[in-house]
Amino acid sequence: MPHYYKLGSIPHKRHTQFRKPDGGLYSEQLFSTEGFSDDYSLLYHCHPPTLIIKTEPHIDVSPQVAEEKMLKHRCFEGFHIQPKNDYLESRIPVLVNNDCHIVLAAPRESMTDYFYKNADADEMIFVHEGSGKVKTQYGELPFSYGDYIVLPRGTIYQIEFNDSSNRLFIVESFSPLRFPKRYLSHNGQLMEHAPFCERDIRAPQDLKTYDEKGDFLIKAKKKGFMYGLHYGTHPFDVIGWDGYCYPYIFSIHDFEPITGRVHLPPPIHQTFETNSFVVCSFVPRLYDYHPQAIPAPYNHSNIDSDEVLYYVDGDFMSRKHVTKGMITLHPAGIPHGPHPGAVERSIGAKETKELAVMVDTFRPLMITKQALGIENEQYTMSWAE
Repeated sequence: MPHYYKLGSIPHKRHTQFRKPDGGLYSEQLFSTEGFSDDYSLLYHCHPPTLIIKTEPHIDVSPQVAEEKMLKHRCFEGFHIQPKNDYLESRIPVLVNNDCHIVLAAPRESMTDYFYKNADADEMIFVHEGSGKVKTQYGELPFSYGDYIVLPRGTIYQIEFNDSSNRLFIVESFSPLRFPKRYLSHNGQLMEHAPFCERDIRAPQDLKTYDEKGDFLIKAKKKGFMYGLHYGTHPFDVIGWDGYCYPYIFSIHDFEPITGRVHLPPPIHQTFETNSFVVCSFVPRLYDYHPQAIPAPYNHSNIDSDEVLYYVDGDFMSRKHVTKGMITLHPAGIPHGPHPGAVERSIGAKETKELAVMVDTFRPLMITKQALGIENEQYTMSWAE
């Protein structure tokens, strides 16, 4: 979770009168992803955030599952997803279960004529290619290559891209996305042994208040359906806010790797956690320094989790024929490890330049129909080469 933050104008006490220059009241809104029992923020709107003037028929956008059960290693060429103009249409689910959706997107155009809200899931958007800014009721979040954009469920946002070349790796989480508990003190501060700290967390900035009336379309996703909700006032009419629940950015380039004399297990790369999966960041780092160390990872069995690795950049000593945007799925129940020859080649190496994002889910993932269209079917047998 991020730390306490405030932006704009707020009253001295919560739940008290906060008046506009003309004497009218600002409208207070409590925003939380877990009712009244967890982190929250208080936002102060020029108008009540409830003024729906029209609705549109809902549309089924639930993932189309092709394979519910399987037990073999799979690989998908993420950059084979074709770019699309619209941001929401460009979002292609690849691997899904009841806990999370792993999505690829290659949008060409900014969101200009609507706003978006995921009412079901926290969103973690990893920026593989592209730059721009996320506009929210909390302010703006400028982003670029390597950024994790974290949006609590229910956040209303627009994305403005700087150009048409954008590649995003998105994880929708149906339980709260947090920093690992073992990194946090009893008071919620990131401790000294954590691989990042509060200075690395970029909160919203440049709060702009749009005191406007009209017809503003919010596309809201709920339980696999997209709803079109037209509001009579601009959703970004916030004059100020404070609290602990808000969107933020953390860059993978600010993750400080933990190394040792011998090879350390994947949890040292952990960046986020939920009730049902974890996210890890593999970044450039020095290799193990025991005189007889084997830097390549040892073979291991995924008995309790499915392992998804999204390859971003650099050379991967444990894998052959890696491409940018490749996704590998190593399901629970069978072991996996370095490709043939990788162990020997790693001996004596001093560092790695690899960059990757890993998602380990505690329950099996299902493969979508769209994923089958970008599958590298030779990967399953690649350990026999």
